[in-house]
Amino acid sequence: MTAQDRGRRRRGRGAEASPPPGRDVNYRQLRNPFPLMEVFPADQIADMHETALRTLEDLGVKTLLPEARKLFKLGGARVDEDSEMVFIGRDMVEAAVASAPKSIACRAGARRRDFTLELGSLVFQPGAGAPNATDLERGRRPATGQDYLEFLKLTHHFDVFQMISPQVEPQDVPTHLRHYFTTQAQMELTDKFPFFFSRGTPQVMDCFEMLSTARGLSDDEFRTNAHCYTIINTNSPRTLDIPMAQGLIDFARHGQMSIITPFTLMGAMAPITVAGAITLSHAEALAALTLTQLAKPGAPVCYGTFTSNVDMKSGAPAFGTPSHFQASLAAGQLARHLGLPWRSAAGSASNVNDVQAANENQFGLWGCLMAGATVIIHSAGWLEGGLTVSFEKLVCDAEVLNMVAELCSGAQAGTSEIGFDTALREVDPSGHFFATSQTMERYNTEFYQPHVHDYANFGTWAERGSVDANHRATDVWKGILNEFKAPAIDNDRVGDLHDFIARRTAEGGAPPES
Repeated sequence: MTAQDRGRRRRGRGAEASPPPGRDVNYRQLRNPFPLMEVFPADQIADMHETALRTLEDLGVKTLLPEARKLFKLGGARVDEDSEMVFIGRDMVEAAVASAPKSIACRAGARRRDFTLELGSLVFQPGAGAPNATDLERGRRPATGQDYLEFLKLTHHFDVFQMISPQVEPQDVPTHLRHYFTTQAQMELTDKFPFFFSRGTPQVMDCFEMLSTARGLSDDEFRTNAHCYTIINTNSPRTLDIPMAQGLIDFARHGQMSIITPFTLMGAMAPITVAGAITLSHAEALAALTLTQLAKPGAPVCYGTFTSNVDMKSGAPAFGTPSHFQASLAAGQLARHLGLPWRSAAGSASNVNDVQAANENQFGLWGCLMAGATVIIHSAGWLEGGLTVSFEKLVCDAEVLNMVAELCSGAQAGTSEIGFDTALREVDPSGHFFATSQTMERYNTEFYQPHVHDYANFGTWAERGSVDANHRATDVWKGILNEFKAPAIDNDRVGDLHDFIARRTAEGGAPPES
């Protein structure tokens, strides 16, 4: 009798009567396990930071919101009201960086969904802000309310997405009512960390009220922690428009988080070099960050950048390029120079979910990971440089993110993992390990189980219909939507939420302001 036979006999029928448990994953509170990579030496990063400070002090930032200019002036900035230019001294910037929290506790709708943003933590969001949606069955189309709801359900389903993104614009919902639709959906269909647009104070206040109502928060409880976030895009070069400046102020004063994201394309809205573009992005991020701290010292704010190059033949944005990768690395170095949590992005310029789309998204993703990004947005589903979010691509990209999340937990090498008695001792020379005690205990839980990848051999795959990953992804997202179950929510709070929306709708809603 071989050692393997003895192992099988020891396990006996009891093992057959008690099948091993299914695999339980937790992809929520992730830490980045990868060694950080630098693109520029430390002295050049210091020069970039110094140049950004000089840019703010000597060249200034055009600030279109009068209230923001007033705050800057009260903080010590030189303001030219005629030109709307604000010149921010380095002492103001340094004070703002010092008061900005280095760690942000983000409170979701369920405590198991809470996470902390700080250097070293890792959070994923799917593609965001696209006007169009696409899938293999319904084609490319202007995004609708149904598309928004379906993407929201997919985002909730995949544990690896810790934050809800703006996903797609539901263009069949009027703009003065759209924030009611998207906020109600986030409150009722998911318990993850929600996103609100900054499109004027009335809409923002409505969203804050709806969140507090749905989650039973008092004003003090709401302001004590970050319960939601917004994304602030500066208008490069060196312009802070009215709704973005107002959003920074509103979110800061209510203790909610702004993710500041200058969108600087090399050769278009920024210098053509990586160093020049990131220096401009850094300056704009520092100006916006300073405004948040003038509005409320200690307000939660996440440093960010979204810098890539353009195709110099067409002027179209390009993503997942070597320059995009290098820009992420440089932004990470500057974020660490400040000590702040920061946001970067993946994404693709491809028009369909093809090899180009996969290559660009993964190359951009690894740039973020090697740079130590805290929040990675557009990590799944993003096509056409942000014009479209794809159902199939979201599913395919989520597969990669799941595998990254698996790496975050690290490998173990204790006695049970090495398995001298439960594996090595049980197998004779030239034997196999399929039936060892260790294998039988772990076969259902040891390895990552893919949701769209197919590891069958060619013959089996062909017998199953030769279905490629793109078409398998269609079946995956349809299955998720068919089986979706929303998290439990208090019925009284839901009723109060509906009453609020009905009342505000009857009052005319809240048109976006600028």
